[in-house]
Amino acid sequence: MTIHVASAPSLAERYAATRRLSEALAARLSPEDQGVQSMADASPTKWHLAHTTWFFETMILGALPGFKPFDERFAYLFNSYYEGFGPRHPRAQRGLLTRPSAAEILEYRSFVDEKMAKLLDDDHPLAALIVLGINHEEQHQELILTDIKHAFFCNPLLPAYSPAPARENRAAPALDWIEHDGGIVRVGHDGNGFAFDNESPAHDVLLRPFRLASRAVTNREYRAFMDDGGYAQPEFWLSDGWALKQREGWRAPLYWFDDNSVFTLHGVQPLDPEEPVAHVSFYEAAAYASWAGKRLATEFEWEALARDQPLRGRLLDTNRLHPLPASGGGMQQMFGDVWEWTRSSYDPYPGYRPLEGALGEYNGKFMVGQMVLRGGSCATPQGHIRASYRNFFPPSARWQFSGIRLAEDAS
Repeated sequence: MTIHVASAPSLAERYAATRRLSEALAARLSPEDQGVQSMADASPTKWHLAHTTWFFETMILGALPGFKPFDERFAYLFNSYYEGFGPRHPRAQRGLLTRPSAAEILEYRSFVDEKMAKLLDDDHPLAALIVLGINHEEQHQELILTDIKHAFFCNPLLPAYSPAPARENRAAPALDWIEHDGGIVRVGHDGNGFAFDNESPAHDVLLRPFRLASRAVTNREYRAFMDDGGYAQPEFWLSDGWALKQREGWRAPLYWFDDNSVFTLHGVQPLDPEEPVAHVSFYEAAAYASWAGKRLATEFEWEALARDQPLRGRLLDTNRLHPLPASGGGMQQMFGDVWEWTRSSYDPYPGYRPLEGALGEYNGKFMVGQMVLRGGSCATPQGHIRASYRNFFPPSARWQFSGIRLAEDAS
């Protein structure tokens, strides 16, 4: 009997699959949809398609002798935050870019893909940089979904991005607690395979004994916090969070309606009490934890337990773009469904060194005023997440699929 073992996809295969997925996500949208920007933190879909293409064109093709860009003006339009590449169009005004059209952006992508095809060899000297570009585009695939969800929520018609799948009616398992003995624990990326620079260097941390909840907090549990006046009791809130809540008038997670329904990428749906609560800020997560008599985990506590979990979960499935209730026993939902806020600020690891050149602006310059999230979400591409992955957002952010997992001291 012959056993066939599937080999890892080649660089060319992974590049092509990533580029196809981005365009497939956009294909469900009209040209008008692809140009809308609902807030300064979000970007139009066609901008995401162009920016990820600009990354390959500028960081890789631009280093080749004699290369001529598709359109020299695009360097100004589609640079995100790289100061080393000069001035750029203001982030908050990306929705004003009615030109180039969505069709022209696809032409731009085809042009760059054709040029990149000559470099897609696993042994090419630029292979590591191409892998970074692929992972960068995967990050923007998640942003395409979270950004268009916010844009559609701002539309009075409340349109659906995709048809709703069959509803899975099941109860989340009872909350259990998974204990860790603490001690000296190795965290950070181990050097095998791809990782972003903010995941390194691996280093030792000292942890006190602790417990993590076996699953994410559900809508039902969060509703109890709301019904108990959680949004009206300042003793549970950090000062900045209370001031922001007052100013913004928060009374529930983003996308919740008063009639017990919720806006999703599948349109307005009944709020499932068993699903993980999503679209809460760090401030709301911390307030809920305080109300529950618990706390949020540090990112190192989270990683210490996540390393023993299989790398699977409810990640991006283009037919089901919504968190689902946990199922089974033991530790659940460490990967997928919702990103989980931690109590850790986004800081460099001991000995951290940013990448050389312009790529040094990729992560390091954001290491202030942000909080770390772990685990991925239902909008995170398959294969993109790992135990050492560090996502980060300002504590006020709510438009991502961000949720809550509780922690407590074990002694």
